[in-house]
Amino acid sequence: MPELTPHALSPLSGLALIDSDEHVARFSVGGKPLEVSFPLTGIVRIRLGEPDGADYPILADLGPALALKTGKVEGGYCLAAGDLELDLLNDPLCFILRKAGKVIFHSTTDRHFRRSFRLPPFAETERGLFAAFNLDSGHPVFGLGEKYGPLNRRGQLVVSQNEDALGVNAEISYKNTPFAWSPAGWGLFVKTPATVRHGVGYPQWSHRTYGLEVESSELDLFLIAAEGPAEILERYTALTGRPAKPPRWSYGLWLSKAFYKTADEALSTAQTLREKRMPCDVFTLDGRAWLDTSTRFAFEWDADRYPDPKTFTQKIKDLKLRVCVWEYPLISQKHPLFAELASRDWLLKDEDGAPYVYHWDPAPFGTVLTPLPPSGLVDFTHPDAYAWYAKAHQGLFDSGIDVIKSDFGEQVPRDAHAANGDDGRRLHNVYPLLYNRCVYKATQDRFGADAMVWARSGWSGSQTAPIQWGGDPEVSWEGLAASIRGGQSWGMSGCPYYSHDIGGFYGGDPDPELYVRWVQAGVLSSHCRMHGIGEREPWAFGDDAEVIVRDWLELRYRLIPYLEDCADQAEMGLPVMRAMAVACPEDPASWAFDEQYMLGEDLFVAPVLQPGGRVRFYLPKGTWYDFWTEEPVTGGQVLERDVSLRKAVLFVREGARLPLGPVVQHTGELNDSNRIETLRLYGPEGGDG
Repeated sequence: MPELTPHALSPLSGLALIDSDEHVARFSVGGKPLEVSFPLTGIVRIRLGEPDGADYPILADLGPALALKTGKVEGGYCLAAGDLELDLLNDPLCFILRKAGKVIFHSTTDRHFRRSFRLPPFAETERGLFAAFNLDSGHPVFGLGEKYGPLNRRGQLVVSQNEDALGVNAEISYKNTPFAWSPAGWGLFVKTPATVRHGVGYPQWSHRTYGLEVESSELDLFLIAAEGPAEILERYTALTGRPAKPPRWSYGLWLSKAFYKTADEALSTAQTLREKRMPCDVFTLDGRAWLDTSTRFAFEWDADRYPDPKTFTQKIKDLKLRVCVWEYPLISQKHPLFAELASRDWLLKDEDGAPYVYHWDPAPFGTVLTPLPPSGLVDFTHPDAYAWYAKAHQGLFDSGIDVIKSDFGEQVPRDAHAANGDDGRRLHNVYPLLYNRCVYKATQDRFGADAMVWARSGWSGSQTAPIQWGGDPEVSWEGLAASIRGGQSWGMSGCPYYSHDIGGFYGGDPDPELYVRWVQAGVLSSHCRMHGIGEREPWAFGDDAEVIVRDWLELRYRLIPYLEDCADQAEMGLPVMRAMAVACPEDPASWAFDEQYMLGEDLFVAPVLQPGGRVRFYLPKGTWYDFWTEEPVTGGQVLERDVSLRKAVLFVREGARLPLGPVVQHTGELNDSNRIETLRLYGPEGGDG
């Protein structure tokens, strides 16, 4: 990937007003069209250049833009709607955004000794278009999707491009969105399916500038002005779609591993869950557990191991468990379905017009996973292919499947071609959005309000088809820490629900201590699944671990009423797992503590991330109560504690009314009349309500 340099940038200037109506002001700059509008309260849209391909359903139905006023100012124009004003200035093109008269955000002012700007405010590049924004010292920047490193993006070069990351140890990730924001009161979102590079105070470009390059002939930029993080996320999800609410049963435990080799092994494991009284709601069959590996994926059970799938699933359901199965949007060349879909032009094509065949690199799989067969990619831009793929799930649901683990989605190559005229360069990132919305629609068609997916890949708008999980973490303490950061990062990007593989996915079996600590972090997350290569069932890690894990799973189920309350707030974009900058915008000292978070509004969590149980954390300002002892503790300070394996650092905010449900084995034992057993009141009086 060639590095961006100032010499490769051609600044844009020559701003001229073409015309303006009630909703849009149209300009020309450097021979390119430029439009300004105010699509929603607190948001201004700057649309520069021409689209270079098909449109995708990234935006919600916004309706007509707000009425705007257009006037002249020195050096350019002023456009206003509500309490927002945008000065659009010339020579070179740049802007100043004000809210209620106060400057909120503006183009870069980083001057260079030999030229006007170190990086121009707006420019053309060899790959597309570029914009640069001012960053004041000390202002952090958050968002940009699921990233596993430091949550503050200042100093980072972040690439918005979905990849099979094969872990959580680098910048590449499965879920990206070109949406960033600062507690200073601004957010920015690039509506595009294309790759976007963000140099966020990246010192090799400019430590005081946020430069972004979109690999497209159009830069469709939304600037958000708001009072704080919650309002920024609310406005972003108003643009890209409100998060859908997952069903109650989704908050229970999901059990899985890679993989259960036979029906008898799977059924025996499910029976052991109940015998050992491990609360659980969903039993997952991973890819090799229920499919023929040479012909996957074709909506078919492996007939050799599952000659009667409905009888098998009914035995699982008799244990009060739902059945989840793995799928991916590729069709093996070895299955007749490949030729059938190819004949209908329902697969992506190569440059010669033949079905594109994706060949897997077997090296990352090693000996522990079965390499996936050469496969075609379903073309979700074809309306008939989209409809067929959704409908094809109904046969699976008839066989007793309740929910889909929609894996992969990051595989569209740049030289593939779609029915809508786009190539893989534009389709690659948005493909997971089309794929997972299709699966979500299929589930909605069958189960209505009980619909959800368990997805790995995502893009802007993925919050409308919940939920997502965090890929394949390494079995290590660092894998656990990175998973926690990834979940917070995704939540800071407008997607409120997230899970990670308890125990880690690859690298052997975790030791009992790491497993228990991962269980604790998983229980205190939006969603909760045990998964990985090897043993992941609680009884595989010794008697002590089994007892501790059972206690924590019982706590998980007691917290379901609280988690459902969190979902009400998540409908407006607030994540369930809230990073400190989201939860405590008034307490900047907390923002640097990346591995602690608020679970909803009232529970503070600091997971144990090293052997021995030592935890260093910052307790935010205010009065807090230890969840275990109910002793009050004054916040606004850094604390260190040694935590026994049975406990975790868990505090409750003063003034909280924490609903706790009964201890149950599955959510089928909960209903609206018994879901709250105790209402704990936290304050000087304390007690249960």
